[in-house]
Amino acid sequence: MKQRLNLDTWNRKEHFLFFKQMEEPFFGITTVIDCTKAYEKAKELRVSFFTYYLHKTLASVNAIEPFRYRIIDNEVYIFDSINASATILREDKTFGFSLMDYNEDCIVFSQIVKKEIERIQLTTGLFTRVEYGENLIHFSALPWINFTSFSHARSFTWADSCPKISFGKMTEENGKKTMPISIHVHHGLMDGYHIGLFISHLQDLMNS
Repeated sequence: MKQRLNLDTWNRKEHFLFFKQMEEPFFGITTVIDCTKAYEKAKELRVSFFTYYLHKTLASVNAIEPFRYRIIDNEVYIFDSINASATILREDKTFGFSLMDYNEDCIVFSQIVKKEIERIQLTTGLFTRVEYGENLIHFSALPWINFTSFSHARSFTWADSCPKISFGKMTEENGKKTMPISIHVHHGLMDGYHIGLFISHLQDLMNS
């Protein structure tokens, strides 16, 4: 479900109108997330670490309202819930776009992820479903690379307002495990302040 945001009463109306006319309205940051406790918690719950940090990412996306905004026909809509389209690697080293519905229960979500990963392995190509919807984030994991910056392939002619979140390689130093995270968002929908809220919320969940 979604509801239209009233632009006339939105305090970011001018910001939205300014940034949405740009050829590249997205901006992004790269930072580091402490995942020491999260890694141990995933082992305790017997879920994959990928599933665990994807779940916490979606929980944070759904908690910070601007991450649930999407632009549809030049209007801004607020979705009730956001899911994930994650890139899933196949044995032949190609990948497909998945669709994983968010569930607040991490164990239930892990079953959704497991089933979707198994389905992707039986497909070919990029798009493995007829429809994906607008209420999602584009998510990817690069566990081979401890990156310090990140960019995305984008078509400026294709209307897009979905946040793009990527994680890199987990490294450990002096018993502390960390991972790089890249976050790219539409500047017409949010600013650096909102990304800060998202990162803080995500780190709190990873520490819990």
